Amino acid sequence: MAEPAGRTLGDEEVAALDRVIRSGMLNSVWGTAARALEREVGALYGSRHAIACASGTAALHLSVVAAAPDPGDEIITTPITDFGTVAPILAQNAVPVFADVDPSDGNLDPDAVAALIGPRTRAIMAVHLFGAPARIGELRDLADAHGLALIEDCAQAWLTELPGGGYAGTAGHVGTLSLQQWKHITCGDGGLTITDDDELARRMRLFADKGWDRAAGRSHESLGLNYRMTELQAAVAGAQLEKLPGVVASRRRTAVELIEALRGLGEGEGTAIRLPRPDGSQVAIELPRPDGHAWWLFPLVLPGGDAPELAAHLGAAGIPARAGYLREPLNQAPLWDRPIYGTSRYPLEGYRPAPCPEAERLVGSTLLIIDWNEHYTSEHVKVIADAVANYPGKA
Repeated sequence: MAEPAGRTLGDEEVAALDRVIRSGMLNSVWGTAARALEREVGALYGSRHAIACASGTAALHLSVVAAAPDPGDEIITTPITDFGTVAPILAQNAVPVFADVDPSDGNLDPDAVAALIGPRTRAIMAVHLFGAPARIGELRDLADAHGLALIEDCAQAWLTELPGGGYAGTAGHVGTLSLQQWKHITCGDGGLTITDDDELARRMRLFADKGWDRAAGRSHESLGLNYRMTELQAAVAGAQLEKLPGVVASRRRTAVELIEALRGLGEGEGTAIRLPRPDGSQVAIELPRPDGHAWWLFPLVLPGGDAPELAAHLGAAGIPARAGYLREPLNQAPLWDRPIYGTSRYPLEGYRPAPCPEAERLVGSTLLIIDWNEHYTSEHVKVIADAVANYPGKA
């Protein structure tokens, strides 16, 4: 298989770095590269504001700051995500409330979210998992009905297309993007937030620069951290951004090829197929829906619980596949029994995340992911499909 990292780094990024280094200005407060990146991302997404910052996690922290929870307020999110989604909630002394997911794609189930909205709920934080569009229209309706902020974590979802039009990140009050090493495009680490709301943008920009309104002189009007993106990060990210449409288009082309190849292996309708086994049994596989998908990873769902066995089978064939994505869903993470700050468990005294049976089943036995990138070819698709066809089933 092709090297799973993908990466499209080359002469363009080197030239961009050279320009910044020769300028002598590496700090984005006085440089021009980070502001240029913000303008370009804002234009790409049709957003009034884009705020560059040091990482995807920093972007999520800025989004929680924009939602302005009081200590002890709750933010509803998904248990199948990177911890960078949840850490900013705790950093603002808020409580993460985990809602269960749609078993077909691992994205938030709006009905599960609705059941958890209470008097302390301040926001909903949705993740477009693996690049698949979450049911963001339904979640926005919920947020609007209850006066909540809707945050979209698009770390894995550059150029994911929403059913009603527009990109993931533009349906909520704030969208967040990541430039971490393994995302569609990268500058090693980096992030951005996007919003059309002037006040939310002001809060996020202030927090990212130590609460410092630079126009007012050396005066700090609010709490903030140093989440500034450097000019070096911005230079690489700007060069990468030009390559983004091609990166996503290539991933989409081969992902659709694999869906069609897998569909041809067995019986079924729509996204559900049944693969015949030598012993006469069948293995059920739920294929991902391609609509709008940006394919950070290629997921398969095996309702019969074969994901660990199929992942091992594919791995033995040299295919970068693994079961579950996480060791455990975040509602079962060890930290919920441990102190958060020093010896204190605030704001989690007496807190225990509720069970999320669909998420727990996905991570434990039904979800399989294949690393995906823009350098895969039709030959790689054939290798994967052939290996799936040769899966003997559970022993």
